[in-house]
Amino acid sequence: MPNQPISGNDLARFSGPQTFMRLPSVETAAGLDVGFIGVPMDIGTSWRSGTRFGPKQVREQSAMIRPYNIQTGAAPFDSLQCADLGDVAINTFDLAATIDIITDTYDAHLKHDMIPIGIGGDHTMTLPILRSIARKHGPAALVHVDAHADVSDDMFGSKVAHGTPFRRAYEEGLITPSKVWQIGLRGTGYSADDFTEAAGWGFNQHLAPALWHKSLTPLAKDIVAAIGSQPTYITFDIDSLDPAFAPGTGTPEIGGLTTMQAMELIRGLRGLNIVGADMVEVSPPYDTSGNTALVGANIIYEILSVLPGVKYR
Repeated sequence: MPNQPISGNDLARFSGPQTFMRLPSVETAAGLDVGFIGVPMDIGTSWRSGTRFGPKQVREQSAMIRPYNIQTGAAPFDSLQCADLGDVAINTFDLAATIDIITDTYDAHLKHDMIPIGIGGDHTMTLPILRSIARKHGPAALVHVDAHADVSDDMFGSKVAHGTPFRRAYEEGLITPSKVWQIGLRGTGYSADDFTEAAGWGFNQHLAPALWHKSLTPLAKDIVAAIGSQPTYITFDIDSLDPAFAPGTGTPEIGGLTTMQAMELIRGLRGLNIVGADMVEVSPPYDTSGNTALVGANIIYEILSVLPGVKYR
């Protein structure tokens, strides 16, 4: 029988291990189908810091989540062996060193045939993860849910920061441009081509205003049809959601997606060959109620529920 989260009927949810959904903590990915990996960093952040505390609070709020998705019928823990692999031991004084540490950590875990789900942490982390994913699976399709395209050439002269990962991923051939889907983009920019340049590379971009008041189920269906069987990485920036739903983030933008749209989108991605995912940019210092971390934990659970091999009841 695969690992099961500790039941709230056996041990009160405010107690027990501080792992994702109170799953077992392990040091190696051997034997796992899915491993949850914290990346507690905010040294790539340009505005409000605090995402270094994201993995801890997301794990804390995940204790509320029960193992069966009664809305969709997904029973991920009945068929997937899941555990918490702890946190990447970043160097909080050195961004360049941290980038290498993240890639090395993922490389070690991906020697095993498992799907990593990262808990961030600022969005810089996705670049070193994609480097490891590409070594394992080749260039990936990408579903990128975010208020920002994160394709800046540099930030304060630095080529690697939380606003640059997908330009670097494009330049390094880590992703397939025609199978990159950026969803929820909005806000103000530094120039008129902040989004359009990446569209010229082949990225499929869906700005938030075009999605207001709409179900995202049809969009998810289009994404699945376009990507096909190619290995796919999902990266979900919590600031894709409107601050009314997720205020605890470093770079909030008004006019974002709703939690309901996010659930529709992720649930509609069932059938993709998902080889990795992350949820980033939860900043607990700006999240006094814990609501943003709760949303982030549930987004991770929704992603878990559409992974290959998940049984549905």
